[in-house]
Amino acid sequence: MASLPFFRCGKGESTARSSISGVFISWDPQSTAGRALAEILGVPYISMDRIMWKPGWATTHREEFTAELVAAMEQDERGWVADGEYTNRGGLLAYETSTDVIWLDPPLLLYFPRIILRTFLRLLRLEEPCSPECPERVNEVFFSKESILWWCISNHWIVRERNRVRMAEIGLGEGTDVEHRRMRRIGGWGTDLKNWLRDVQDMLSSEAKED
Repeated sequence: MASLPFFRCGKGESTARSSISGVFISWDPQSTAGRALAEILGVPYISMDRIMWKPGWATTHREEFTAELVAAMEQDERGWVADGEYTNRGGLLAYETSTDVIWLDPPLLLYFPRIILRTFLRLLRLEEPCSPECPERVNEVFFSKESILWWCISNHWIVRERNRVRMAEIGLGEGTDVEHRRMRRIGGWGTDLKNWLRDVQDMLSSEAKED
């Protein structure tokens, strides 16, 4: 792992480059990692799920989605951590304007059981819904192609291939677009992510001591 586990800028450059567009493959790991990273960096966490889905599972129109996303990105001059894509709704803006892109690429066998567990907890009202006032129902979860479970299964390899293409273009140390290299892949069964988050925390603590 590189000595600078998060920022693509060097130690002598401004730490204002702490904004990140997370490109995650599923809602379970992306929400957990995104919130954890935002807390470490001390910047706002932006969930595009919550921008997209309004009460009763009403969807947000593209113009409104973009406006809400921009407002969220501008709320703190230090930066932001965003997860989700929603490229057809304007979510690509976060990807294009980010200074860093993190691709979480855990095995399907790791995160899918967690998705199932958290879905059951939401059905039992033991966990918050994906977005406020958007309850899930049994028939929607198990017998609908709009189900998060079906989404994970049907999109796992699609999203993985999409991010492979992105890595080939802007991947740190390998992207063909050298000037805009800013994407990091974190795979494995969870240890790599934990270690990386710890390294980010250690790096920021070290910089604080130097200041």
